[in-house]
Amino acid sequence: MRLPPWTGILSRSIAAILGGYLLASLVAACCALGLALPRAEAVMTGAMLAFAVHAGAVIYAFAVRSAWRAWAGLALPAALLGGLLWLLQSGGAA
Repeated sequence: MRLPPWTGILSRSIAAILGGYLLASLVAACCALGLALPRAEAVMTGAMLAFAVHAGAVIYAFAVRSAWRAWAGLALPAALLGGLLWLLQSGGAA
């Protein structure tokens, strides 16, 4: 059974919105904890970079060949950044 075309668009939209938000949040948190800057500057740098990451994630989600690649392409860096964030919070990467 073949799914209607709108399901792929819906899946990419959800990946772009939610996956992009997750990826941007992880980038902002990793920058805030990991950059060797004063705390306020690290947070602002992470927040500004997060806007660019989210925009890039939205573009990526609709540029790849399939919705599965969109999800995988956002999940892999999110998992890596999640691991980095865990290391930064536990003090393992200091």
